[in-house]
Amino acid sequence: MSGIEVFLVVLAIIVFIGLLIFIGSIRIVRQTNKYVVERLGAYHTTWTVGFHILVPFIDRVTKIVTMKEQVKDFDPQPVITKDNVTMQIDTVVFFTITDAKLYAYGVENPLAAIENLSATTLRNIIGDLDLDETLTSRDIINSKMRATLDEATDPWGIKVNRVEVKNILPPKDIRDAMERQMRAERERREKILLAEGEKKSAILLAEGKKESEILNAEADKKAAIMRAQGQAESTLTIKRAEADALIMVKQAEAQGIEAIKKASPSEAVLKIKQYEAMMKVSEGQATKIIIPGDMQNIASMATAIKEVIKDK
Repeated sequence: MSGIEVFLVVLAIIVFIGLLIFIGSIRIVRQTNKYVVERLGAYHTTWTVGFHILVPFIDRVTKIVTMKEQVKDFDPQPVITKDNVTMQIDTVVFFTITDAKLYAYGVENPLAAIENLSATTLRNIIGDLDLDETLTSRDIINSKMRATLDEATDPWGIKVNRVEVKNILPPKDIRDAMERQMRAERERREKILLAEGEKKSAILLAEGKKESEILNAEADKKAAIMRAQGQAESTLTIKRAEADALIMVKQAEAQGIEAIKKASPSEAVLKIKQYEAMMKVSEGQATKIIIPGDMQNIASMATAIKEVIKDK
């Protein structure tokens, strides 16, 4: 092999190696990532989405940082309340990396740092609360932890969005006592609801009875008024009928008297009518009869009538 051939072979190998190095230096950054690049061991730049090329043997990608929101579920931490009750509390932290450089150089292990910081912050907060407040103040605990963690992790390029208390586990004897208390409270509420239901039922029955009695009384009152009105109308009708009958009798008497006046009866006829009237009176049940003083004249008149009849 001649020198030229050796040179060509070496050149081909160099070109091939250079091509491999060039291809290995190409980096394509995805939308959700950022690349932290160092040059000669010092921070150089941060690559965002797109096509990038490393300078061989000079630049290197130190850290690939995801910019998506991350969720870290920490193990339960033992905490002691203000009234000396030990319980287990586990939390969930939602955070986002806002600065890739600070995240790469701010702290050695960011997730472990957040976990330890979350545990110490949780102990400080629970230490100021008693058992009942701890069980009923999750929103307060969440907001205080988020504010503390967000402030502490800001130099690390981390933004804490939310902190949620996942579980609160008191000791077993406390849980049993709470369960008994809850059962007693439910029974008490049940009794109160039953008593209120019976009370409302009794009130409704009493109101119904009262309204029924009022309606019956009003009905009786109206019936009595209608009966009284009917009796009054009946009495008025009877009185009107009696008055009409009396008027008719008086009118008849007046007409009779008028007819008698027109007929001009003789003295004898009048005496006979008087005698007939006395006969009717004698037929009654009266024990005493008052006879007028002119009965003798009436008797004479009767004798005269008899004689007249005989003559005929």
